[in-house]
Amino acid sequence: MEGPRRWPTGEECLAILREAGCTESVVMHVRMVERVAVAITRRIMERGGGGSPGGGTRAGAGTRVDPDLVRAGALLHDIGRTRTHGIRHAIEGAELARRLGLPEELALIIERHVGAGVDREEAERLGLPPKDYLPRTLEEKIVAHADNLAGKKRKLRLAEVLADLERKGVPRLRPRMEALHRELSGLCGADIDEIAV
Repeated sequence: MEGPRRWPTGEECLAILREAGCTESVVMHVRMVERVAVAITRRIMERGGGGSPGGGTRAGAGTRVDPDLVRAGALLHDIGRTRTHGIRHAIEGAELARRLGLPEELALIIERHVGAGVDREEAERLGLPPKDYLPRTLEEKIVAHADNLAGKKRKLRLAEVLADLERKGVPRLRPRMEALHRELSGLCGADIDEIAV
């Protein structure tokens, strides 16, 4: 029987980012995403989501979250910004992660982290390879939403993020982002807006 998967540590992730050529502003951003993602993960685990499958009843039967995978995913999610700062950074980052030999679970977190995900129709409209980029695993969802809520120096409230979407002219993302916020807040047992980082 295989033991638990070993994900890159925080220090290893930061070294990977710097070796790939990430700027210090990207590193600062991913550190904030890490703080938000870890706070969400900790809350879910406190409610029983960190045990064996089926062991967490308060967070939901069968709810499990791997805190080390969340941390590594949060730190590496923007590695594609070494190549582009456009929406393709997620695809470029996933390709880079695979070339570096990182586990597929990390590559998928990177590939599916934009907004609250991008469905196949949106991907085609945006000129991305035609497939579904919606976060599926709990770790993918946590990193995607932590990225949404990570401001430059503090965790943002959902209303601030939604107002920014309106200003940028992309209100179509609102329902998916609100649904993701509700889902994760339910697993946390509290509105994520109220969770300190």
